[in-house]
Amino acid sequence: MKIKLMVGAAALALATAAVAIPSGAFSVNEVAAPKPIIGGSAGTYSPAARLLINGVGNCTSTLIKSQWILTAKHCVTGSSGYSFNIGSTSDTGGIKANGTTVVRHPSADIALVKLDKAVSSPTATLASTDPSTGSSINVYGWGATKPDRCPNEGGELNCQSPYLKTAKAQVTGKVTNSYGVNIGLRGTDGGVGGGDSGGPAVNAAGQQVGVASTSDRKDKGSFYYISVATYLSWIQQNAV
Repeated sequence: MKIKLMVGAAALALATAAVAIPSGAFSVNEVAAPKPIIGGSAGTYSPAARLLINGVGNCTSTLIKSQWILTAKHCVTGSSGYSFNIGSTSDTGGIKANGTTVVRHPSADIALVKLDKAVSSPTATLASTDPSTGSSINVYGWGATKPDRCPNEGGELNCQSPYLKTAKAQVTGKVTNSYGVNIGLRGTDGGVGGGDSGGPAVNAAGQQVGVASTSDRKDKGSFYYISVATYLSWIQQNAV
């Protein structure tokens, strides 16, 4: 996803570089059964939260404290209209909460959203160190289920999954670009696309190591997740 596809507010899917997509809704044809990321499989990750803008699913995010959400900055570029469905594999299920305050990192593609109420749901454990090159990671999101921006469906917002998906990926190294310090990943059984932006990359210990930023939107393609460890101090200082 180095095609500037922000998997966030501008709605994309587990994209890894910054994916921007116009708002809209997924096709009813995608609602019949759980769909995989792009490849991958149906997934379960309790801290995951579906991010909606004015009621429409746009990105993925993570509950990191009872009243704080972690996501990609490109998912929350506006001033209001953010809501979340938390703790369910369905993008319409779970606990409902609204965003009241957005705290954006000054340079990296990462942001925090304060909720209008404390939520009783599992929270993510944030990693204090980056995963090693070659290690295996799981990525999660409600984004596009087909590669190349779903041209036959009229765009990625029309082929996003109504169920949480997961894909396995291998760490290719650490990369610094205009979106910040990233963990580079290569999909081993799937990829990320529009709508996956802001979603978590999770290591074998269950710790969140990254936040989906950009992607090449290919099955088993390359994608980049903002390093949680690099910005952990900023997260801890602002999610209060």
